[in-house]
Amino acid sequence: MSAYKTVGFIGLGVMGEPICRNLVKKSGRRVLAFDLSPEPLARLREEGAEIAGSVADVITQSDLLFLCLPSAKHVRAVFEGDGILKNVRSGQVVVDLGTSSVSQTRDFAKQLQASGASWADAPIARTRQAAQDGTLSVMVGTTPSLYADIEPLIRCFATDVTHCGDVGAGQVTKILNNMVLFETVNALAEAVAVARHNGVDPKLLLDTLSKGSADSFALRNHGMKAIVPGNFPERAFSTEYALKDLSYALELASDAGLRIRGAELIGTVLQEAIDAGSGDNYFPVIAKHIAHR
Repeated sequence: MSAYKTVGFIGLGVMGEPICRNLVKKSGRRVLAFDLSPEPLARLREEGAEIAGSVADVITQSDLLFLCLPSAKHVRAVFEGDGILKNVRSGQVVVDLGTSSVSQTRDFAKQLQASGASWADAPIARTRQAAQDGTLSVMVGTTPSLYADIEPLIRCFATDVTHCGDVGAGQVTKILNNMVLFETVNALAEAVAVARHNGVDPKLLLDTLSKGSADSFALRNHGMKAIVPGNFPERAFSTEYALKDLSYALELASDAGLRIRGAELIGTVLQEAIDAGSGDNYFPVIAKHIAHR
């Protein structure tokens, strides 16, 4: 494994905490963690992580820094001020595990390059359980040489790691992954609603669809585990975050001069769910609002 002696980690939310835990257990590195919430810090300290006092503290002490933050806005907040750009040093590597704006990703990479440091986008996919089990899928955008250096560390929490191209390519791939997911979940929600109103049991419907050409990861997870039982908790991948990620796909399409009408429609569906008070709920909650469209 590459010679990063200290691994920093900022962002210990639903996905970040288990990812950081896997790095503590498997990387063989000193792991230095920071979050604004004290609870995950306390849990990780008990398991062997060291706790930093600030964002700047993590940056100045780490050789490689992972970010696992909710949005481009949060990444920018860590990048600016007394953050990454001010404190980064030559040879340091920053790996962004979140889904973020492609244009911002490439801008940050360019600024770090001027300081002799490197930025890699490595957005994560799959569920909270996959984060706990270390079986995430990660889509990486960086140079081939840096990919070779950081891949062993990423494999501490992922079983599928794909080099998608240069900086920004990981974000493009993940954004389109999410766009397809949101549209698929909407189709499942509509199918369940129609089945229910026509006397067909929704669980039987999805069990049957899973044996045919309509089968998908979304059906087996978002459909069976959320839509059918009506399980839409908070502190999961929220409707607000889904709409944020979709906005990146619409931005990419607009920049390319393309109109993607399916994505535009699911944007309307997500916004309607938010307006109805479900912004903080797990995004398959759109199924709850179908009858009110």
